Amino acid sequence: MAGAGAGSRDKRATAARLKAALGGEGGAAAAAELRALLERVLAPAAGPGGGEAAGEALEWCRCLLSGGEPWDSFVQAVRAYDPATLCGLVWTANFVAYRCRTCGISPCMSLCAECFHQGEHAGHDYNMFRSQAGGACDCGDSNVMREAGFCKRHRIKSNSNVPCVPKDLLMMSELVLPQFIFSLIQHLREGYNEPALDLPSEKDLHKILQVLEPHVSFLEDLTKMGGAMRSVLTQVLTSQQFYKDLSSGVGENACTKKSHEKYLIALKGSGLAFPEDKIACGMQEQGAGTSTLAVQGLAGATAASGQGDSSDEEDQDGSQGVGKRKRVKLSSTTKDQSIMDVLKHKCFLEELLFWTIKYEFPQKMVTFLLNMLPDQDYKIAFTKTFVQHYAFIMKTLKKSHESDTMSNRIVHISVQLFSNEELARQVTEECQLLDIMVTVLLYMMESCLIKSELQDEENSLHVVVNCGEALLKNNTYWPLVSDFINILSHQSVAKKFLEDHGLLVTWMNFVSFFQGMNLNKRELNEHVEFESQTYYAAFAAELEACAQPMWGLLSHCKVRETQEYTRNVVRYCLEALQDWFDAINFVDEPAPNQVTFHLPLHRYFAMFLSKAVKCQELDLDTILPDQEMLMKLMIHPLQIQASLSEIHSNMWVRNGLQIKGQAMTYVQSHFCNSMIDPDIYLLQVCASRLDPDYFISSVFERFKVVDLLTMASQHQNTVLDSEHERSMLEGALTFLVLLLSLRLHLGMTDDEILRAEMVAQLCMNDRTHSSLLDLIPENPNPKSGIIPGSLSFESVLSAVADFKAPVFEPGGSMQQGMYTPKAEVWDKEFDPVMVILRTVYRRDVQSAMDRYTAFLKQSGKFPGNPWPPYKKRTPLHPSYKGLIKLLHCKTLHIVLFTLLYKILMDHQNLSEHVLCMVLYLIELGLENSPEQESDEEYILGGERSLFKFCAFPPSLKYFVRFCECMLFIVFLQINRYDFFPKNSGTAQVFSLVAERRKKFQEIINRNTSEANQVVRPKTSMKWSAPGATPQLTTAILEVKESILSLLIKLHHKLSGKQNSYYPPWLDDVDVLIHPEIPRYSHGDGMTAVERILLKAAVQSRLNKRIIEEICRKVTPPVPPKKISSAEKKTLDKEERRQKARERQQKLLAEFASRQKSFMETAMDVESPDVDIAMEVATSEQHVSEAIYDCVICGQSGPSTEDRPAGLVVLLQASSVLGQCRNSTEPKRLPTTEEEQIYPWDTCAALHDVRLSTLQRYFKDSSCLQAVSIGWEGGVYVQTCGHTLHIDCHKSYMESLRNDQVLQGFSVDKGEFTCPLCRQFANSVLPCYPGNNVERSVWQSHSNKCMQDLVQEVEDLQEQLGTFPSETNLSKEMESVMKDIKSTTQKKYTDYSKSPGSPDNDFLFMYSVARTNLELELVHRGGNLCSGGASTAGKRSCLNQLFHVLAMHMRLYSIDSAYNPWRKLTQPMQDKNSELVSEELPEVPVLYRDVSSLLLIQILTMPQPLHKEHFTCIIKVLFTLLYTQALAAISVKCGAEDRLAWKEAGALKKNTSSGEKSWEVLLGHVISELSKGKIYEEGDTEELAVVNPDSVERDLQQFCLPFLRITSLLQHHLFGVDLPSCQEEEEFTVLASCLGLLPSFQSAHQFTSASCLDWPVPAFDMISQWCSELASFADRHPDQVKALLIQEPKWDLPRLLQLPENYNTIFQYYHRKTCSVCTKVPKDPAVCLVCGTFVCLKGLCCKQQSYCECVLHSQNCGAGTGIFLLINASVIIIIRGHRFCLWGSVYLDAHGEEDRDLRRGKPLYICKERYKVLEQQWVSHTFDHINKRWGPHYNGL
Repeated sequence: MAGAGAGSRDKRATAARLKAALGGEGGAAAAAELRALLERVLAPAAGPGGGEAAGEALEWCRCLLSGGEPWDSFVQAVRAYDPATLCGLVWTANFVAYRCRTCGISPCMSLCAECFHQGEHAGHDYNMFRSQAGGACDCGDSNVMREAGFCKRHRIKSNSNVPCVPKDLLMMSELVLPQFIFSLIQHLREGYNEPALDLPSEKDLHKILQVLEPHVSFLEDLTKMGGAMRSVLTQVLTSQQFYKDLSSGVGENACTKKSHEKYLIALKGSGLAFPEDKIACGMQEQGAGTSTLAVQGLAGATAASGQGDSSDEEDQDGSQGVGKRKRVKLSSTTKDQSIMDVLKHKCFLEELLFWTIKYEFPQKMVTFLLNMLPDQDYKIAFTKTFVQHYAFIMKTLKKSHESDTMSNRIVHISVQLFSNEELARQVTEECQLLDIMVTVLLYMMESCLIKSELQDEENSLHVVVNCGEALLKNNTYWPLVSDFINILSHQSVAKKFLEDHGLLVTWMNFVSFFQGMNLNKRELNEHVEFESQTYYAAFAAELEACAQPMWGLLSHCKVRETQEYTRNVVRYCLEALQDWFDAINFVDEPAPNQVTFHLPLHRYFAMFLSKAVKCQELDLDTILPDQEMLMKLMIHPLQIQASLSEIHSNMWVRNGLQIKGQAMTYVQSHFCNSMIDPDIYLLQVCASRLDPDYFISSVFERFKVVDLLTMASQHQNTVLDSEHERSMLEGALTFLVLLLSLRLHLGMTDDEILRAEMVAQLCMNDRTHSSLLDLIPENPNPKSGIIPGSLSFESVLSAVADFKAPVFEPGGSMQQGMYTPKAEVWDKEFDPVMVILRTVYRRDVQSAMDRYTAFLKQSGKFPGNPWPPYKKRTPLHPSYKGLIKLLHCKTLHIVLFTLLYKILMDHQNLSEHVLCMVLYLIELGLENSPEQESDEEYILGGERSLFKFCAFPPSLKYFVRFCECMLFIVFLQINRYDFFPKNSGTAQVFSLVAERRKKFQEIINRNTSEANQVVRPKTSMKWSAPGATPQLTTAILEVKESILSLLIKLHHKLSGKQNSYYPPWLDDVDVLIHPEIPRYSHGDGMTAVERILLKAAVQSRLNKRIIEEICRKVTPPVPPKKISSAEKKTLDKEERRQKARERQQKLLAEFASRQKSFMETAMDVESPDVDIAMEVATSEQHVSEAIYDCVICGQSGPSTEDRPAGLVVLLQASSVLGQCRNSTEPKRLPTTEEEQIYPWDTCAALHDVRLSTLQRYFKDSSCLQAVSIGWEGGVYVQTCGHTLHIDCHKSYMESLRNDQVLQGFSVDKGEFTCPLCRQFANSVLPCYPGNNVERSVWQSHSNKCMQDLVQEVEDLQEQLGTFPSETNLSKEMESVMKDIKSTTQKKYTDYSKSPGSPDNDFLFMYSVARTNLELELVHRGGNLCSGGASTAGKRSCLNQLFHVLAMHMRLYSIDSAYNPWRKLTQPMQDKNSELVSEELPEVPVLYRDVSSLLLIQILTMPQPLHKEHFTCIIKVLFTLLYTQALAAISVKCGAEDRLAWKEAGALKKNTSSGEKSWEVLLGHVISELSKGKIYEEGDTEELAVVNPDSVERDLQQFCLPFLRITSLLQHHLFGVDLPSCQEEEEFTVLASCLGLLPSFQSAHQFTSASCLDWPVPAFDMISQWCSELASFADRHPDQVKALLIQEPKWDLPRLLQLPENYNTIFQYYHRKTCSVCTKVPKDPAVCLVCGTFVCLKGLCCKQQSYCECVLHSQNCGAGTGIFLLINASVIIIIRGHRFCLWGSVYLDAHGEEDRDLRRGKPLYICKERYKVLEQQWVSHTFDHINKRWGPHYNGL
């Protein structure tokens, strides 16, 4: 030891000498000596002594750095020069940090807890979060956050007051550190062995890292010394000179040489070059005279020997020519050749980072590199180095086995570098960051490409990523993508990207890898065997790798000046799409039965178009491609819409559930704005520019319902099964409605969109604030409301919704705070179209409609079943006016006409939904009429403004067409399409398909003639020759109807009356002028028809006239179709089915309501009304024998010896009583080190102490009868009130045992649920046979005198209880007694000194009775003032319990000599005998607990007990109690007072009522007690003078607890009702109720003493009792007073009081160390009963396979534990072997829980919830109220 000490002294001396020398002249020599010394000390230690050597080396470095000074003082000195403007604290995963959106400039901004709490963020939008990947504190960095948010420490702008660093302070550091860092690098080089077979041997790596741990920690400590030391380190790390001198590998040191070679080998795989480029690179390298190492292939799978031809799988894969073309193209587009080559390092920093990457980012190294970041020079150097190594990082990541951890560490670094716009811009300009990133991403994805099977499987040239690859499945690419998104968020960087054409081309190339991935093929024959789950990977990839960068770029294209960028993107996007169409050989028909949900190129195109029109005022037509391209573009998005409909029609069931999953994900809130919205927008654009008839017919063809649209009553559908027809037709019409009514990208402002989204979500269901935030799509409208000029989320929310505060349901399920739509929102803004677009589950649409119906009923607007309301739309943006043409094209009109006609003719395949959509489309057409009708204009696709209702030009031609063609077609007068002969009302059945073919042909021909484009050969099978007319099947059917007449007839049909439609304007002309009448806005089909006819009438006079005419002709009913008998059958069948369904619904509803009403009565734990009613019912039957209904077999009858009935009971151990404290102020949960909770003032602790003290001085058996136990671990018995035969119960248990599906309880432990009310139970308490007659017979007061009664009681006690004969009843009583004993732990039943003594059982049994009485008292609020029947009237099982206990207690005889009854009722003769005996004396009577004596007396009497004996026992015990009260008072008062009382008492002693006056008795007690040494020790605590009133009050208070227990007992045994009273009169009322008060006197002259009824002269008794104390006092004077019963005022049991704000708890406990294992627990928890801090699930604190929480729940609550989980804010309940999550008592400002603190919003205590929790704890109802229990297997 001395040697070591001397060693350190020598080191110091050497260091001091060298430092001095270096400062002087002989500097050079000293420097050389220093270098040699360091080389010796720092040489990589060989052999096993590595650890010690490392310690030694660090010791040397410390001495040298400080120049011989003590290290600590050196650290202080350096810290003094720290210009700390930045916090820069680095943390690792799981650290709790904060993010404030109000103060952040970059979204990644984060603060450590200290800086956050020191800053001013009150009222800001902040949250706490658990770091996933690690991070660093940004406080003080004004690039990332606003200065207002800096904390107090980092607000001071420094560098003004920090003095200059003296040269000699850090002189040594500058010389020592280079060698230290070099030695670290050498260690790293040495340790790295190029792994064989591409698997880094992780053990070796870990070993090296462990050896180096102290070195890196040392460096980390240096960085924490502040700015001065950091700048030295920066200089060392970035200096190229140092690196050259030390590490070139040229030198005499063999060791260095060897490590340098290893380094060169390791460098080999660091380039990105391909085999194709290999020769070129190799040539250059040799030419340049550099090393001749071959550059390795893409995956960097470096063959150990490094031979030239790498044989990777990658290259073989390349040889298939799949991605060859792309690859070569890529390599040539990369501008920066350096990324392809091997890395070259020029300074320590670069090589350090290189090894950090090689070793897969060890945490310590990462932390060191990040700790240096506050140094600005270092930050720039490090960022450049990081970018230089970017490709290498990607290669290492791809090979890594722990890619998750590594990804986190990479992002930990990159987010610190790239969040800073200035830095990102600099690196983009100087190091080509964008090129590197895009290229690296491309290379990364290239490794997992497969041939696309979309469209043309054989000849497709397109390649897509394979979603099954680990790279995509495990999201390995996310660090790169997240960096890319991060830098694109900076405007300057994004602008560079958008200006760089080469980059855009490469990027579109990258995006096209995802185009068409994860193709689904519809299974037609059998169910797919294996459901692939690759779709998760596919959706995640499209969202993260394609959509997010797209949103990033879009956010910078907001103003007119950025038009050029949009043009670029659209141009290259279209090129990529054209390439894609060519690659998959797409002509015009999509391949059947396949669908891909991934079309990122289409979506880029769509979103940039939308931005261009919305924000940049670009003319849409200048950037749209030609018609042919538009036709191709619309095909795949349309295919997705049709497939969605097919999936929902169950046509894809054979593909398994995953296909439904994809359909849902596609519209789900996080994806919809990057998937379905752009798709629908793109279709809207195509529809507005293409020929409307072509578009409409394409839609119906895609949805496969063309055949449905003929007029024929019979049709053959070639592509669809008939069962899918209806839903596909609904799908097609719904899609058209969506297409024509959505305005998300067609003119709505961001605020309107936000409002519409919010209304749609709220209409489906009430929502919590957080789920709304989550459900509303993020991007076009970031919710934080930071965007200037936008309404924030909050203000829109408060405009459309009302807040419903969190409430409780009686069942105990807790509600969160919810938002529900305001009435006017339902009235005016409910938009079914938006709801349909946004629902993931179809049932949500139904839910919205149900809520709408309920609203209309409630507000009295409409009683029936309403149809979805029609909502007016936002005006269209002028660019999209073409969309209106769809509504006015002939094809759509024919379809609508046909459908209306078929519905009217009762065609069986059409549902109400179809009708609804048809009417919706007609109404849309009327709302958006075209304005001019010049034909040329239409053909040229001119734009028209929206039709205004009243300003319609009265052009006759329009009206005539309207009525003649009976369709509202105006402008289609091009003859070759005119199918409708001018004046006849006939329509031909025609084929839409043929029509569509012709159109497509024409457009292509027109294009050809216009632009001489090369058109594909016309011989293709799919085309008909240019002019050929399609073959039409022309069966002509006369239909003499117009749409108007059909509508009117429809009205008649819906109303079921003839002539039900009467034009409203005939009565009231105003209708036409103000057509917006509220009465039409809600209603069913009839209302809709009326609304449409009104709109038609408003539009033209002619329509009006026609409508009037049609109404005048009394129309005959619609001619019924000739129905063939077969059809009739099917119709009947349908009807029958429908009726049956309705019947079933009705039955179910009735059943549900019955069940509900039963549950309400059965489960209502806290409703006194019902119970009182039951009480009354039970009290009437007292006369006859008790009848029990068995809930299993349903028979009623008495309980008999042979077939006993029993009550369903739950036995549970409880320590609730033990938690009472004698302070009224509840204890608080400690939240600082100073606050602590000590358990010794609890009821349980005091009783324990008392028992053990008694046992020290008195005889054991007598001690065990002087007190009650069960304050802790007492057994509480409760019942649901239902009875069953015990044999029925046994068979019920058997059946449960055989039942495999067990819910949350264990049958082996005897647990079950009540067969009737399903309440949890675990035993059956036998009902004592017999009648309840005693109750009524002995109500009258008997006339026996006191002495006789006393004697009778004694005789009864003498009778020994004989065990009743072996009947079923007695067996059951025995078994239930066993259950009761086994309910609690052994330690709670064994108090006797001699184990297993019968006294133990005796004590335990009467204590069970005590526990149940005391608990009932607690449930009544601690007193009996409320009176009335027991709140659990029917449900009390105390009577039965008493019988069971009494039967067992009678087995123990009390030796008559020791029978306490004698001592209470007879003066003893022989006083001296006991002093002689050896053994300990018995407990003096005055030390005995009176309530315990009461129970002993009653339970040892033969049952049933007579009321008069009961009263007698009470009277006797009251005298003892009163004497105890007097003794207690006498001890309390001072010596003079005592003297005064003694004299006052002596004066009155001989008056007649002396025995009933407390003054006399008190005087007597004092004089008797004075004989012993009781009052002798100095009475220091002099109490205030005791005045007579207060004595009386104290006496009453002292006696009340006994009176309450006794009254309860009397109530249960004899059914005596408890009177209610005021608190002041409780004593008198109870005393008279118990028969202690002879005749009720008026209150003012009442004294407690008047209740006394002494069996023998009072003074004799008192003297005898006092003498026992006196003799005890002689032996143990110190204990006399302590043992006198001082009845303290126990408060009701309470849980600990919690602080208002959750953060207070969290900050104290989440870092607190566990007292057992002294580690910071992973899951800390705190007990809410006693405040103990425990590790949840912590293996560290496990004892005999019990984890700490379970153990604590047994010790603290006898098996019930209530724990607050600190990291989750949730409360967990442990009950025996089960546990459940209870919920949280902390809610955020919106009344929501935040389980697991995921959202990290500030939480506040919800007092109501905490009250409920406390209530459940006190009333022992956890088992009944909480439903989700599971076994914990002792692992909590």
